[in-house]
Amino acid sequence: MRKKAVCLMSGGLDSTVTLVMALKEDYEVHGLTFDYGQRHRREVRSAKKIAEHYKIREHKIFKIDLNQIGGSALTDHRITVPKGKTFHEIKESKDIPPTYVPARNTILLSIALSYAEAIGAEAVFIGANYLDSSGYPDCRPEYIEAFQKVAKLGTRCGIRGRPVEIRTPIITFDKKTIVERGAQMGVPFELTWSCYEGGEKACGRCDSCVLRLSGFKQAGIKDPLEYGR
Repeated sequence: MRKKAVCLMSGGLDSTVTLVMALKEDYEVHGLTFDYGQRHRREVRSAKKIAEHYKIREHKIFKIDLNQIGGSALTDHRITVPKGKTFHEIKESKDIPPTYVPARNTILLSIALSYAEAIGAEAVFIGANYLDSSGYPDCRPEYIEAFQKVAKLGTRCGIRGRPVEIRTPIITFDKKTIVERGAQMGVPFELTWSCYEGGEKACGRCDSCVLRLSGFKQAGIKDPLEYGR
């Protein structure tokens, strides 16, 4: 019997490369995408297309409403998405940007862990990346290590000695490496969406776009997305 894994699928570059890495390990993947009240649904549509492309056996769209909590430019339209920073400015900044969603990965991983235990999955894959992120605290390796302890101590399978493994295969990759690894595996980059805005074209100026574009440039690969810069 094939081993099972739950993969968090945001529709973005990092999560899609992570998904394909799980598939390459021959996991029976159950996709989980969160419609959490983010600024747009473009990334959810991208996740659906990616699931169809890879013929994911089961792909759940899980709805939660983080608009009621707010506190982030991604869930509160009154907060402006920062734009115009250079790659160097993003990398050197010590501030956590307003696009950070309070405790988002803790919320999403808790649901993914519940789903994984319910279906008997051995692992949860998440495309958390710290090296070339905007410094989100819930993308750090030490955070994932702490959540792994939650999986061990707070679940039935955990206390029986078979905790769900939290897998973060790209957590220390830079964007160049992520793009290169994705290209090697044939990832359909044109189906992914990284922009914090939801227009017909990616904005090319938000932190996520700048990091993505830099990764493709450093890898010497053309980004197939259209940008409205």
